[in-house]
Amino acid sequence: MNLRRDVFQAIADPTRRAILLLLATQAMTAGAIASNFDTARPTVSKHLQILTECELLEQKQNGREIYYHLNAKNMKAIADFIEPFRQMWDDRFNKLEDVMKKYKSKK
Repeated sequence: MNLRRDVFQAIADPTRRAILLLLATQAMTAGAIASNFDTARPTVSKHLQILTECELLEQKQNGREIYYHLNAKNMKAIADFIEPFRQMWDDRFNKLEDVMKKYKSKK
């Protein structure tokens, strides 16, 4: 059975989220990425494979090395999904702030 993964399954794993954070600022090789984790390199390679299959990462070959970097276009899909929830929490915190200001002024 071959199940198609999506970006939300990919980011569900904390190691994959950590990999995305590592690659947020620079492209890295699999070995450089793996050196940041206390797991076997094949485990990190599997995470990279999943992130690549979900098109959150892209690979670019430079000589003998393959560099991984973020695919910002597909990261935007995650941000677009999360945005309404962020707005909801912002509204709630703003209302709480208003209540706290009123409470503080009564004292």
